[in-house]
Amino acid sequence: MSQNRGPMTKLIPYFWRNPLQLAFLMSASLLAGAYAFQYIGGYPPCDLCWWQRYAHFAILGVAGAGMLLKGDARTIAAWGTTIALDISVAAAGFHAGVEQKWWQGPSTCTTTGQTQATDMDSLFDSMMETKLILCDEIAWDMFGISMAGYNFLISLATALFVTLALAAALRKREVRTA
Repeated sequence: MSQNRGPMTKLIPYFWRNPLQLAFLMSASLLAGAYAFQYIGGYPPCDLCWWQRYAHFAILGVAGAGMLLKGDARTIAAWGTTIALDISVAAAGFHAGVEQKWWQGPSTCTTTGQTQATDMDSLFDSMMETKLILCDEIAWDMFGISMAGYNFLISLATALFVTLALAAALRKREVRTA
Protein backbone atom coordinates (compact mmCIF):
# COMPACT_ATOMS: atom_id res chain seq x y z
CA MET A 1 0.00 0.00 0.00
CA SER A 2 1.25 3.45 -0.89
CA GLN A 3 1.94 5.90 1.91
CA ASN A 4 1.28 8.92 -0.33
CA ARG A 5 -1.08 11.22 1.50
CA GLY A 6 -2.73 14.20 -0.09
CA PRO A 7 -2.47 17.66 1.43
CA MET A 8 -5.92 17.49 3.03
CA THR A 9 -5.13 14.26 4.85
CA LYS A 10 -2.16 16.05 6.39
CA LEU A 11 -3.85 19.39 7.09
CA ILE A 12 -6.93 18.09 8.88
CA PRO A 13 -5.01 16.28 11.66
CA TYR A 14 -2.62 19.24 11.94
CA PHE A 15 -5.44 21.74 12.45
CA TRP A 16 -7.24 19.28 14.75
CA ARG A 17 -4.20 19.60 17.04
CA ASN A 18 -3.80 23.36 16.34
CA PRO A 19 -7.33 24.83 15.96
CA LEU A 20 -6.25 28.37 16.84
CA GLN A 21 -4.00 28.42 13.81
CA LEU A 22 -6.93 27.39 11.62
CA ALA A 23 -9.12 30.16 13.05
CA PHE A 24 -6.33 32.70 12.58
CA LEU A 25 -5.60 31.64 8.98
CA MET A 26 -9.29 31.51 8.06
CA SER A 27 -9.95 35.04 9.35
CA ALA A 28 -6.79 36.39 7.77
CA SER A 29 -7.78 34.82 4.44
CA LEU A 30 -11.35 36.14 4.57
CA LEU A 31 -10.14 39.63 5.47
CA ALA A 32 -7.57 39.52 2.66
CA GLY A 33 -10.34 38.51 0.26
CA ALA A 34 -12.61 41.30 1.52
CA TYR A 35 -9.89 43.90 1.06
CA ALA A 36 -9.04 42.52 -2.38
CA PHE A 37 -12.70 42.85 -3.41
CA GLN A 38 -12.70 46.39 -2.03
CA TYR A 39 -9.43 47.76 -3.41
CA ILE A 40 -8.86 45.61 -6.50
CA GLY A 41 -12.41 44.68 -7.47
CA GLY A 42 -14.01 48.02 -6.62
CA TYR A 43 -16.66 46.64 -4.23
CA PRO A 44 -16.81 48.99 -1.23
CA PRO A 45 -18.15 47.48 2.01
CA CYS A 46 -21.57 48.25 3.42
CA ASP A 47 -22.27 48.67 7.15
CA LEU A 48 -22.93 44.95 7.65
CA CYS A 49 -19.70 44.06 5.83
CA TRP A 50 -17.87 46.07 8.48
CA TRP A 51 -19.61 44.08 11.25
CA GLN A 52 -18.21 40.92 9.67
CA ARG A 53 -14.74 42.42 9.40
CA TYR A 54 -14.77 43.46 13.06
CA ALA A 55 -15.57 39.87 14.05
CA HIS A 56 -12.61 38.63 11.99
CA PHE A 57 -10.33 41.25 13.57
CA ALA A 58 -11.41 39.91 16.97
CA ILE A 59 -10.66 36.34 15.86
CA LEU A 60 -7.20 37.41 14.70
CA GLY A 61 -6.49 39.10 18.02
CA VAL A 62 -7.81 36.39 20.33
CA ALA A 63 -6.50 33.42 18.31
CA GLY A 64 -3.15 35.17 17.80
CA ALA A 65 -2.84 35.79 21.54
CA GLY A 66 -3.87 32.21 22.24
CA MET A 67 -1.11 30.88 20.00
CA LEU A 68 1.44 32.82 22.10
CA LEU A 69 0.06 31.84 25.51
CA LYS A 70 0.47 28.63 27.49
CA GLY A 71 -1.64 26.62 29.94
CA ASP A 72 -4.96 27.91 31.20
CA ALA A 73 -4.51 31.29 29.49
CA ARG A 74 -4.29 29.50 26.15
CA THR A 75 -7.45 27.52 26.95
CA ILE A 76 -9.32 30.72 27.82
CA ALA A 77 -8.12 32.36 24.58
CA ALA A 78 -9.18 29.26 22.65
CA TRP A 79 -12.71 29.42 23.99
CA GLY A 80 -12.71 33.19 23.39
CA THR A 81 -11.83 32.40 19.79
CA THR A 82 -14.88 30.14 19.51
CA ILE A 83 -17.07 32.97 20.80
CA ALA A 84 -15.56 35.35 18.23
CA LEU A 85 -16.12 32.69 15.54
CA ASP A 86 -19.76 32.40 16.61
CA ILE A 87 -20.14 36.18 16.35
CA SER A 88 -18.63 36.01 12.86
CA VAL A 89 -21.13 33.31 11.87
CA ALA A 90 -24.02 35.38 13.26
CA ALA A 91 -22.90 38.60 11.53
CA ALA A 92 -22.40 36.89 8.17
CA GLY A 93 -25.65 34.94 8.48
CA PHE A 94 -27.57 38.09 9.36
CA HIS A 95 -26.06 39.93 6.37
CA ALA A 96 -26.81 37.05 4.00
CA GLY A 97 -30.40 37.01 5.26
CA VAL A 98 -30.74 40.76 4.68
CA GLU A 99 -29.41 40.32 1.14
CA GLN A 100 -31.94 37.56 0.48
CA LYS A 101 -34.72 39.76 1.97
CA TRP A 102 -35.47 37.11 4.63
CA TRP A 103 -35.48 39.87 7.25
CA GLN A 104 -35.01 43.60 7.49
CA GLY A 105 -31.55 45.04 7.92
CA PRO A 106 -30.56 48.24 9.67
CA SER A 107 -32.28 51.33 8.37
CA THR A 108 -28.92 52.96 7.68
CA CYS A 109 -28.13 50.72 4.72
CA THR A 110 -31.29 49.15 3.33
CA THR A 111 -33.50 50.41 0.57
CA THR A 112 -36.58 50.71 2.79
CA GLY A 113 -34.62 52.71 5.36
CA GLN A 114 -33.69 55.59 3.05
CA THR A 115 -35.26 58.88 4.00
CA GLN A 116 -36.10 61.63 1.56
CA ALA A 117 -34.68 65.08 2.08
CA THR A 118 -37.09 67.91 2.75
CA ASP A 119 -35.82 70.08 -0.06
CA MET A 120 -33.73 69.76 -3.20
CA ASP A 121 -30.68 71.54 -1.75
CA SER A 122 -30.31 69.14 1.19
CA LEU A 123 -30.97 66.20 -1.14
CA PHE A 124 -28.19 67.33 -3.47
CA ASP A 125 -25.83 68.01 -0.56
CA SER A 126 -26.41 64.57 0.95
CA MET A 127 -25.90 62.91 -2.44
CA MET A 128 -22.60 64.71 -2.95
CA GLU A 129 -21.27 63.95 0.54
CA THR A 130 -21.72 60.20 0.75
CA LYS A 131 -22.22 57.24 -1.47
CA LEU A 132 -24.64 54.86 0.20
CA ILE A 133 -23.70 51.20 -0.09
CA LEU A 134 -26.85 49.19 0.43
CA CYS A 135 -26.69 46.11 2.65
CA ASP A 136 -29.69 44.45 1.06
CA GLU A 137 -28.29 44.42 -2.47
CA ILE A 138 -25.92 41.66 -3.54
CA ALA A 139 -22.85 43.31 -5.07
CA TRP A 140 -21.20 40.04 -6.17
CA ASP A 141 -22.14 36.39 -6.18
CA MET A 142 -20.88 33.07 -7.46
CA PHE A 143 -23.21 30.08 -7.93
CA GLY A 144 -25.98 32.16 -6.36
CA ILE A 145 -24.05 32.70 -3.11
CA SER A 146 -22.97 36.21 -2.11
CA MET A 147 -19.76 37.24 -0.36
CA ALA A 148 -21.69 37.32 2.93
CA GLY A 149 -23.02 33.84 2.15
CA TYR A 150 -19.52 32.47 1.58
CA ASN A 151 -18.32 34.20 4.73
CA PHE A 152 -21.17 32.52 6.62
CA LEU A 153 -20.43 29.05 5.23
CA ILE A 154 -16.65 29.27 5.77
CA SER A 155 -17.03 30.78 9.24
CA LEU A 156 -19.62 28.16 10.23
CA ALA A 157 -17.44 25.26 9.07
CA THR A 158 -14.43 26.73 10.87
CA ALA A 159 -16.40 27.41 14.06
CA LEU A 160 -17.70 23.83 14.14
CA PHE A 161 -14.25 22.35 13.47
CA VAL A 162 -12.49 24.54 16.06
CA THR A 163 -15.17 23.92 18.71
CA LEU A 164 -15.07 20.15 18.18
CA ALA A 165 -11.26 20.11 18.22
CA LEU A 166 -11.15 22.13 21.45
CA ALA A 167 -13.80 19.95 23.09
CA ALA A 168 -11.86 16.82 22.09
CA ALA A 169 -8.63 18.28 23.48
CA LEU A 170 -10.35 19.21 26.73
CA ARG A 171 -11.88 15.74 27.02
CA LYS A 172 -8.50 14.16 26.29
CA ARG A 173 -6.85 16.31 28.96
CA GLU A 174 -9.52 15.33 31.50
CA VAL A 175 -9.01 11.65 30.71
CA ARG A 176 -5.24 12.00 31.21
CA THR A 177 -5.62 13.70 34.59
CA ALA A 178 -8.23 11.27 35.90
